[in-house]
Amino acid sequence: MASDFAHELVALLPRLRRFARALAGSADRADDLVQSACERALRARDTFQPGTRLDAWMFRILRNVWIDAARRSGARGGEHAALDEVAEQAGWDGRAVTETRLLLAKAREAIAALPPESREVVVLVCVEELSYREAAQVLEVPVGTVMSRLSRARVKLARALGQLQDEDVP
Repeated sequence: MASDFAHELVALLPRLRRFARALAGSADRADDLVQSACERALRARDTFQPGTRLDAWMFRILRNVWIDAARRSGARGGEHAALDEVAEQAGWDGRAVTETRLLLAKAREAIAALPPESREVVVLVCVEELSYREAAQVLEVPVGTVMSRLSRARVKLARALGQLQDEDVP
């Protein structure tokens, strides 16, 4: 059983790292967060309830580690990282790749400019594909709060990406 837990934890590392980068702002700090979260999870693996989602449990641990680290450093925010780079694939049209990278860079900037609470919800729901309920459990807020934050974040992102004008939203 412990071996299965460890294998599942290893399989989650790329997703944990992506979430950590969205929180921490740099690859080095994200790696430290992931390592601390994995250490904490391994120490507490007996508290994990089989049949529940390990990813949601780990995202919650990771977020708590980030909050603890931010409290120790005296700041909640900090610089914010971009999401993982677009993978290059052979045979792609150079113009399409360039346009995609420019749009992705603009999206990264828009996500990084969101308040931490909004950024967390966007990453958990839109990138990591957690349900609203699962994201609410990770963030320790009501489901309605997740929905509200996500709605406001989507409007801000649409405006930042030029897909929505101020007069389009009441």
